[in-house]
Amino acid sequence: MEHSTEVFVGIDVAKARNAVAVADGERGGEVRYLGELAATPEAMRRMVQRLASRHQQLHFCYEAGPTGYGLYRQITSMGYPCTVIAPSLIPKRAGDRVKTNRRDAIELAKLLRAGELTAVWVPDEAHEAIRDLIRARTAAVEILRVHRQQVSALLLKHGTSYPGKKTWGARHLKWLQEQRFDHPAHQIALQEMVDAVRVAKERVARLEHAIEEFLPQWELEPVVRALQALRGVDLIVAITFVTEIGDMRRFDNPRQLMAYIGLVPSERSTGDTVRRGGITKAGNTRMRQLLVESAWSYRYAPKVGARKLYLLEKTTPAVREIAWKAQSRLSARYRALTAKGKKSTVVCTAVARELVGFMWAAAREAQPA
Repeated sequence: MEHSTEVFVGIDVAKARNAVAVADGERGGEVRYLGELAATPEAMRRMVQRLASRHQQLHFCYEAGPTGYGLYRQITSMGYPCTVIAPSLIPKRAGDRVKTNRRDAIELAKLLRAGELTAVWVPDEAHEAIRDLIRARTAAVEILRVHRQQVSALLLKHGTSYPGKKTWGARHLKWLQEQRFDHPAHQIALQEMVDAVRVAKERVARLEHAIEEFLPQWELEPVVRALQALRGVDLIVAITFVTEIGDMRRFDNPRQLMAYIGLVPSERSTGDTVRRGGITKAGNTRMRQLLVESAWSYRYAPKVGARKLYLLEKTTPAVREIAWKAQSRLSARYRALTAKGKKSTVVCTAVARELVGFMWAAAREAQPA
């Protein structure tokens, strides 16, 4: 290990033990497997120091996963570059059916040396904390939806359905309490399901209150406020967009952001033949769903409501101009595509793609240096 001044270190991280491999810097250099180490900060610190004592330049990498970014922060705090890799974008050979920690670590080291790995954006600790809070709220909303569906399914099984239009309001809850079954076990089951809905709803409310509490303390709070100036973008959509996308300055143009979210058409072309299909659906699924939902609001004519006017007054003139330009263009875009006979789902996806461009512009305008 004395002959190479530059090495590339691949780490296959796990809960208990991390597998480590080293590739020499020169092309076709030796690749060595160092073995498995305890997945503790102290063990990893000793490993980095041991390699640093033998080599002048170190480059580390590991796959993004449930272990988080603690190892990344530890290595970078020691003064060495570390890359967190997107697992889905790691090149794989066809027909390779053997997967072990040793092989994964060696492959990471070799691909890092070749420059064939795609890095993910690593948030700072404050950004990661806000993102975890947003994802906890998303999980709570999904649980609430499941509990509500269980109540509706139980009533439908017994031939009963709510006659009103708006469900889960005060009238609907009162109607649920008035339902009676022949067997007391059914009555208990219904009451338990209704109570589960109430508890899940209270949990969502607590998480939303926590989001509003911590938002003013976050450095990207001006970006979240600026995005809310756009039609169809409320607090949850705006803060989810910022937490999931991260630093907007890493996208040189809005087309890169559209492709990152997966709202651009897929393509399979060869020679003179050009074939384009549906959207790629790459990137964050929840973010893409929220944007398509927001695009539905552009089926109405451009208008600034009272609540949106209050939010516009808190932004800069440049952001207000972007928001009005977005309303004018996207509403016209929605009407034009609808007049051509396009399906509403296709129209909303196209509008959502352009909405991302305006969100990119508003975020770049408001993001602090």
